[in-house]
Amino acid sequence: MTRVLTRHIVLIGMMGAGKTAIGLDLARRLRVPFKDSDAEIEAAAAMSITEIFARDGEAFFRARESQVLGRLLAGPPGVISTGGGAWMRPENRQMVGARGLSVWLNCSPETLWMRVRQRPTRPLLQTADPKGTLLRLLEERGPVYALADAEFVSQAGDSIEATSARLLTQLRAAHPDLIQEIP
Repeated sequence: MTRVLTRHIVLIGMMGAGKTAIGLDLARRLRVPFKDSDAEIEAAAAMSITEIFARDGEAFFRARESQVLGRLLAGPPGVISTGGGAWMRPENRQMVGARGLSVWLNCSPETLWMRVRQRPTRPLLQTADPKGTLLRLLEERGPVYALADAEFVSQAGDSIEATSARLLTQLRAAHPDLIQEIP
């Protein structure tokens, strides 16, 4: 059996939610391409996101992010991992809605903090109170993330494989037209 996606699966959510790790495993299970919009931006700019933020600012980064997301969505259906702020722009939500199924990977604040606190690669957390900043961002973004087509709640302690298997089961049940099986 060959599995074919009818549209992209676009993972959204906070930094540290596992979008890249879960997305990679989900794409492997479905045998479809995986693209990470942050990695694509870094490759195109030949610099890290932290460097882009420092040199050009967040507004510049967000504009490039929208361009890259549009390019990825124009390709064949696969799994796309987005940056934590990508979903906040209405034009990005509109692009994703036209070509994909948005899935909010929702994690507890404690899980997010455990995953990001040792990472110096998170430009939005380069503040005097990074945990407070993370919690504020989560509070601001939560209602907008809730606009996604699907919400997937992470369970503490699950492996990446168990999480992606559970997500795939949830997507198949809620969106039976998303994955076609061809003999």
